[in-house]
Amino acid sequence: MACYKIYVTTACVEETWALGKNIGGVLTGGNILALTGDLGSGKTSFVQGLARGLGVDEKYYITSPTFTLINEYPGRCTLFHVDLYRIEDPFDYEDIGLYEILHGRGVTAIEWADKLLENLISEFIGIHFEISGDESRNIGIIARGPENTNLLKKIQL
Repeated sequence: MACYKIYVTTACVEETWALGKNIGGVLTGGNILALTGDLGSGKTSFVQGLARGLGVDEKYYITSPTFTLINEYPGRCTLFHVDLYRIEDPFDYEDIGLYEILHGRGVTAIEWADKLLENLISEFIGIHFEISGDESRNIGIIARGPENTNLLKKIQL
C-alpha cells in the first residue's frame, strides 16, 4: 500500500491550527483523518483549523465531541468530528453511526483513533501529536493509500 510521511514541528497553537487549515484546503471528501496523541497535544486545535480549510463557517465553534461523540459541521465537505475517548467497546461504533460516516463523502476526523479496530480502515491520513514544549508540538503525518498520498503531497508547509 502506498505510504507517504511528513514530520512537522509547530511552535504554538496557531501553527497547529494553520496546519489543519492547510490540510483541510486540499481534502476532497471521503477522507478519514486518524488523530492520536495525549490529552492536550493539539488534536482539537488541529480540527478547528481543518474545519476552516473545509469551508466550515466561523459561526460554528469547533469543540471536542467528548460527550456527544460526534459533531457534524457543514462546509465545502461535511466535517464529522469524532471522539472515541469514552468508547469502551468496539460494538458501540454501530450505535453511534460510525460505520456510515466512515463510508460517506464527508471528511471524518477521529480523535483517539488508536481505539479503532485495526482492520476497520485501511486508507487514511494518520496524524500523531506529541507535546514537545509548553506550546510546541511534534506532528507526524502518514498517508495510507494512493489518493491520500497525492492529497498530502499538495499541502503547503
